[in-house]
Amino acid sequence: MEKFKFDLTEEELQKKFLDFYKKHGHAEVANAPLIPENDPSVLFTTAGMHPLVPYLLGEKHPLGTRLVNIQKCLRTVDFDIVGDNTHNTMFEMLGVWSLGDYFKKESIEMTVKFLVGELKIPHNRL
Repeated sequence: MEKFKFDLTEEELQKKFLDFYKKHGHAEVANAPLIPENDPSVLFTTAGMHPLVPYLLGEKHPLGTRLVNIQKCLRTVDFDIVGDNTHNTMFEMLGVWSLGDYFKKESIEMTVKFLVGELKIPHNRL
């Protein structure tokens, strides 16, 4: 199998990601703080979905039913093994959210279109 070279900066990738999903009707949700404002159940925002939990559970989101975000996250469960090639503690998650608007089929189709069409990743590499 041929070697695939991904030649984008972090900023370029993030811009392509946000622009693609905005073209498909998604509203951009701002990055939430690393320390959740109204959730005493966790110390830190640990996943891109964390700030959206009330909306994933049925509350109406003020920006609509199609959302996209890039969320800074902090995980502490693997502090003792941080530093190897497979464990990260602080990172950003790219998220695409449908709050009852579309489901798996449409989500997969859009994701493949983004990966193959926008990022030019060969289909056989997915």
